[in-house]
Amino acid sequence: MNSNNQTVIEHIEELRKRLYFVVVFFVIAIAGGFFLAEPLIHFLQRSDTAQSLELNAFRVTDSIKIYFQMIFYIALLLTSPLILYQLWAFVTPGLYEKERKATLSYIPYAFILFIAGITFSYFLLFPYVLNFMIDLSARLNVELEIGINEYFSFLFQITLPFGFIFQLPIILLFFARLGILNPQIMVKYRKYAYFGLFVLAAMITPPDLISHLIVTVPMFVLYEFSVWVAKIGYRKYLKSEEIRLKEERVAEQARMVEDALELQRKQMEELNNN
Repeated sequence: MNSNNQTVIEHIEELRKRLYFVVVFFVIAIAGGFFLAEPLIHFLQRSDTAQSLELNAFRVTDSIKIYFQMIFYIALLLTSPLILYQLWAFVTPGLYEKERKATLSYIPYAFILFIAGITFSYFLLFPYVLNFMIDLSARLNVELEIGINEYFSFLFQITLPFGFIFQLPIILLFFARLGILNPQIMVKYRKYAYFGLFVLAAMITPPDLISHLIVTVPMFVLYEFSVWVAKIGYRKYLKSEEIRLKEERVAEQARMVEDALELQRKQMEELNNN
């Protein structure tokens, strides 16, 4: 593992510089978000689910609130690869060269999984949950008027968390690759993890079986996939540790030989002087 002689102040200064780059890029991304927000809002309004609804603005500020929220989320999405890279660059001084290259390759996959999580929740979960709410209102003889602010807030509430939930394989692979997490622990406590995911799914979805299964089953599959990739990462960690120990033993033996030769050379010099 590479030596790291930086002081706490130097670490804080390095973190400050990296945050500065992130903030600057985030501001630039916000500027780009002004051009992307309106087309994206129109695209979401043309979906099958939204077209069947009449979206209302109950306050004058509703439209601009949604507009700036969309700009913020677009900027956050565009900045997320840079955030991951700066986080990687901050922790790499404590990694081996092979570990640096391996963990750097995780960044594109993390971004892809984030998009996959949002896509899954938008096309599968969100329409079903929204239709369930609408049908429930109809059964209760409640006239439902949906505001554009409430519609998009509900959309963000359903979709964005799944972008982070889908990061589970990358996070566990990262910890396993560094030797922090042993996948056998995940296997041993699988039933507790399943229970936690079951409760989380119940908190996200409305109280009916189908919507609960739509969320729970993919979460279980995602967990098992995470265990599988973590096992691969942990095997690579054990292999790299084995190689490192062999290299250290070889280096130690080489130093011992050099010390022995140096001692022999000195003894020969002393004999020649005598």
